[in-house]
Amino acid sequence: METDKRSSLNINISRIFRDLWANKKRFLKVWIWTFVLSCIWILPQPRYYTTEVSIAPESGESSAAGGLASLASNFGISLGTENADAIYPQLYPDVIGSTEFIVGLFDIQVTTLEGDVRTDYFDYLRNHQKENVLTYPFVFAQRWVKSIFKKPEDEIPGKDGKRFDPFRLSFTTTQIVKGVQEKIDCIYSRTTGVVTITVTDQDPLVSALMADSIKAHLQDYITDYRTKKARQDVAHYQQMRDNAEQEYNQAMSAYSSFCDSHKNITMQSFMSEQNKLENDMDLKQNMLSTMETQLQAAKVKLQERTPAFTTLTNATVPVKPAGPKRMIFVAVMLFLATCFTIAKMYRHELEEWF
Repeated sequence: METDKRSSLNINISRIFRDLWANKKRFLKVWIWTFVLSCIWILPQPRYYTTEVSIAPESGESSAAGGLASLASNFGISLGTENADAIYPQLYPDVIGSTEFIVGLFDIQVTTLEGDVRTDYFDYLRNHQKENVLTYPFVFAQRWVKSIFKKPEDEIPGKDGKRFDPFRLSFTTTQIVKGVQEKIDCIYSRTTGVVTITVTDQDPLVSALMADSIKAHLQDYITDYRTKKARQDVAHYQQMRDNAEQEYNQAMSAYSSFCDSHKNITMQSFMSEQNKLENDMDLKQNMLSTMETQLQAAKVKLQERTPAFTTLTNATVPVKPAGPKRMIFVAVMLFLATCFTIAKMYRHELEEWF
């Protein structure tokens, strides 16, 4: 029955154009109102700028194995060659999006392009963000309602003198962390092995500063992770080497003092004591030499474990805003208004069709 009804409906293009032309005043009114309302909404929207940086992290695997692993990863197969470290480039986006990493960015000092704001990133996000003026009444009403029912927040200070504790954040700080997660985007390309970091902000200079800072912060984070064991080894062998040097100096001092105080004495007991002190000094010297060798080897290993990052694209202050796309927004609104008006004109035909 429905098939017969649909087949009986003929689309008369000429009639449709006549109807549209006959309702041209109606469309004109719709377009004028849509254009005005769209401009009223989109023009006060604060502009935002985007800065992009890209780096190529050092790969610890051979080129052949790395290429084979990259090819296999495109098919969802892991060969296990790229997982020598727990944090490999594929996980860099997760690292940047983590709460601990973002909280570590809050103390970075930023300056706006006009120079009117000079503060840390947390204060900038909390107190210096622009809003659409049309939303001010709703924002004020929302804050007033929250102030009635909301209890005072107590920010728990972090450990080791840090400003925040990522384990337990206040509601305001948590909201700011979520906002930063939306502003920062990190993409790892499996084919090229390039990590691209994109930062969006209302101020172009802040966007460029944060993009460069996040790149440096990520490099320090990965370097600290990969060299943690090696740095501990260097500190351990450095302490053992210092202790061995101290013991050698004491043994050498005891031997020198004994020799100076027993000159021209050929008694066997004194000769035996001298040989004992000399052997002890030689033993301490060998220990010092061994610890020095171990320390140098640990430093070489630390250098080998330190990753290298090649910067492919540096941060540059953007000149043009990335959005909002005002003309595109108005054009889309006009198109949707036109479609809605046409659908309303032919609603009876559409009801019969559906």
